[in-house]
Amino acid sequence: MPSEHMSKHPVIVSPEMTTFIGRGPCDRLMLPPDALLLGFGDIGEPVVRTLTFRELESEGHLLVFAVSRAACRRLFGDLPDADARWYLPSDLRTLGQSIVAPDCDEAAADTLRLARSIELLCQFFAALRAGDLVPVEGQPSLAESDIARIAAARRIVDTRWHEKLTIDDIAKSCGINRDKLTRGFRELYQCSVAEALSERRLRQARQLLAASDLPVASIGYRCGYLNNASFTRAFSRRFGMAPTAMRRVGIAA
Repeated sequence: MPSEHMSKHPVIVSPEMTTFIGRGPCDRLMLPPDALLLGFGDIGEPVVRTLTFRELESEGHLLVFAVSRAACRRLFGDLPDADARWYLPSDLRTLGQSIVAPDCDEAAADTLRLARSIELLCQFFAALRAGDLVPVEGQPSLAESDIARIAAARRIVDTRWHEKLTIDDIAKSCGINRDKLTRGFRELYQCSVAEALSERRLRQARQLLAASDLPVASIGYRCGYLNNASFTRAFSRRFGMAPTAMRRVGIAA
């Protein structure tokens, strides 16, 4: 690995992509044309972000991808927003760590880095397109382990929404205390656990109204509401009309 007084070690993945590894600045002569720059921090931090060209002199990123914007559009259909930041999932972080410190002989290191750079780039854009990368709002304050637990809480909301869930149940399942879950969930997702759970249930209820002839009360019960009155109130607040009215006018999505 290069010392702090040297440039980052470049790995030319293709004419359209170069990976820079280690301390020191990036060698601008090694950049592909019209490069998009992605900085992965020191890989122990949970944040990945787009970089400006001024930041190529920074030593704050042990791993930097420089990829032709034209290649990104051709392969992935779009570009990430400028100055955007996301929490990096643990599986992608592990992949990044394997690029910085590959588990192989030095003679094969750059070959492995090349292959894993392509894999990480593709997985990053796939996660971005699927909405699986959580944007960072402001300065992140969560530890890596807490981010993983809160992401697990979100998966519980998204997959077990039909169950009788409480915040305490979710916190216990994820191994995090209630207060930290409440604060962290809002930081990551800009809503409370209860709001996310309600939104998931009500979206499912709207789909059932459109796709089935089940009674409204049965739909409410299937979506986690114990009685028709509470279901109707929540549905009306969210969509501006009662479920019976939405079904009647035929605008359920």
